[in-house]
Amino acid sequence: MTRNKGLQTPVLVLNASYEPINITAARRALTLMMKGVAMVEEESPRDVHSAHNSIKLPSVIRLISYRRVPRQTRALSRKNILMRDRYTCQYCDKTLQSSDLTLDHIQPRSKKGLSTWENLVACCYPCNNRKGDQTAEQAGMKLLRQPKPFTLATSRHLMRQLGRDDANWRKYLFY
Repeated sequence: MTRNKGLQTPVLVLNASYEPINITAARRALTLMMKGVAMVEEESPRDVHSAHNSIKLPSVIRLISYRRVPRQTRALSRKNILMRDRYTCQYCDKTLQSSDLTLDHIQPRSKKGLSTWENLVACCYPCNNRKGDQTAEQAGMKLLRQPKPFTLATSRHLMRQLGRDDANWRKYLFY
């Protein structure tokens, strides 16, 4: 396994109360564990190696002390828009790699459209080229769903989506 791929493996983060609160990369999870802030609840079958040691990557970690989770707000970013839209073009419904997706302004910027959660969607290059500098209606296209800001419900939905493929996560994602 390549170094970056293993350390980018998603890890479920639980609060001290076992409530799922986040998904982080294995690299960050290992850092939290080494600082004594978190402990391993479930191990991944993958491991990482140093010159003298080998350590299992965590699949689920739990914070040692309870952290109050503020209302979930996420920065408006390409990554967060793609995650919210599940890496799926919001016009043709194709699920693609992030490198094959772009962001589309529903109301084009040239027509005073802003870069907001409600005006940005994941879009494949062919659909973005077809839509061009028009609204979806003008281009004869239809959005799959109206975009919404990233919320706690969105975050939990993503955790459940990722947890479907990881048996270690399922017992923590019961809500």
